[in-house]
Amino acid sequence: MGGTGLDVLVSAGSWGFSAGPGDASTPVPVWVGMGFALLAGLPMGLLRRWPGPVAVYLSVLLVICDQLGAFTVNTLQVLLPISVGVLARSRGWGWTAPVAVLAAAATGVNLADPGVALTSNTWFYSVGLIAAPVLIGRYLRGQEGRRKEDTAPLLDLLLAGGGVALSVLTTWPYWHSGEPPVWAVALGVMLAGLALGVVRHLPGAVLLLESVALVMADQYVPRTGSSLQLLALVALGVFATRATWPWVAAAYALTCSVAAIVVVDDPADITPFRVVALMTMITAPVAIGRYAGVRQAQARHAAELSAERARAARLAERERIAREVHDIVAHHVGAMVLRASAAQYAGADGPAAEALADIRDTGHRVLEDLRGLLSVLRDPGEALGSDLMLPNMLADPGDVLRDAVSRMTTAGLRVDLRLAPEAEWAPLVVRASAARIVQEGLTNVLKHAGPGARAEVDVAMRPDALTVEVRNGPGTSRAPDVLPSHGQGIAGMRERARAFGGHVTAGPAEGGGWRLTASLPVPVPDENRPVCRVSGRLA
Repeated sequence: MGGTGLDVLVSAGSWGFSAGPGDASTPVPVWVGMGFALLAGLPMGLLRRWPGPVAVYLSVLLVICDQLGAFTVNTLQVLLPISVGVLARSRGWGWTAPVAVLAAAATGVNLADPGVALTSNTWFYSVGLIAAPVLIGRYLRGQEGRRKEDTAPLLDLLLAGGGVALSVLTTWPYWHSGEPPVWAVALGVMLAGLALGVVRHLPGAVLLLESVALVMADQYVPRTGSSLQLLALVALGVFATRATWPWVAAAYALTCSVAAIVVVDDPADITPFRVVALMTMITAPVAIGRYAGVRQAQARHAAELSAERARAARLAERERIAREVHDIVAHHVGAMVLRASAAQYAGADGPAAEALADIRDTGHRVLEDLRGLLSVLRDPGEALGSDLMLPNMLADPGDVLRDAVSRMTTAGLRVDLRLAPEAEWAPLVVRASAARIVQEGLTNVLKHAGPGARAEVDVAMRPDALTVEVRNGPGTSRAPDVLPSHGQGIAGMRERARAFGGHVTAGPAEGGGWRLTASLPVPVPDENRPVCRVSGRLA
């Protein structure tokens, strides 16, 4: 439909052909002109499936229409590079190279006047018109499968290069026809083409720039405005993908006004058909831009919906596993606590009684930790992520601390660790996060102070919080080696502490060095909460 409509707009006002070279053009019936339009446009519907045969067909049809003098050659000269570009994107060089040569030859036959040998300028245009879409198609083929953020700068570069190529190739024969010097015209033309490099980021500004360039070109350099019209249409299409309807309507009115200034030379040339044709031409990029914008919004919504569904499935699986683990472990630990309590009631004394009391108290703490783990696994998003709340729960936090100190000592850092025994009574999730804070703090000391520095780690227990302090003196005399860093260490520690309602402070210490402190609140035991106590007679 697009190919056929393009030929109707281009050729309808001049339908006719010559009987042979040199003969005067004679009008032909409308159905003949429509026949040529269908011959040129309908094959485009097969372009995505069979780009090679379609490009060959258009090349042959271009030569035939050129020999007949049919005005459809203007449409074919637009559709042929498009078909070659699609071929280069979807097929290999085995198809692309011979078809590109055939298309360039057909373009050369069309550009050369009848009976006149092909000149160097003709071959320059013939090769350029086909080589540009081939390069674009091969580029797009090479970018398939790459991430969008990786290809964004290259896409801007491609737009800028394509804009310059289009503006220069279509206007340079007329640079000397105006009042301004040739160098000034060349700079203006190249600036208008380069502006497409930022059209994805500043579409409104680029549209204004192209509109001003069009008016200036039509005023001072005749015959160049029509060639630059395509740049403004591209900017309008990109603008339509981002802006709201009122802004799109304003941009549409601006582009129509500028196009009318460029196209209309004599007010007597204004006819209803030409007005409709001009408005239709300007409507096409708006419709394409709005369609592309809707598709992009749908793609983003689909991606967000898919991510949300995946997250919901993960949370459901986490909760199921957490419930199963809680039920199994809580059952056995509860049975262990009850048996220990029963043994105490049966009259155990001495070391056995102390061991049974310890088993009972430990079992109570395990059940408390299990409840905390279950609440976190049910919805890790509320706790800033399970990896933040439950780092490496397979190891005891005390062992994690000692292992971190050992590793840093091996790396050349002298560490003094003071771990209060009372810290073992803090909930497991709190102790695990404290261990991770110590690990990150010691890593920062090694990064910035270097091997040979001395660090002090103090983990203590207050009535309402577990406190961590990591302090180091001045660094070594030599500059420490630069270690890999993502620059989010302190921010991550603060988020970890904030998840428990705590805080982290970091800054220079007195006398040089660095001091990191963290406070992680722990639940205060509720005196009214019932606990398992042995009293009365066991039934």
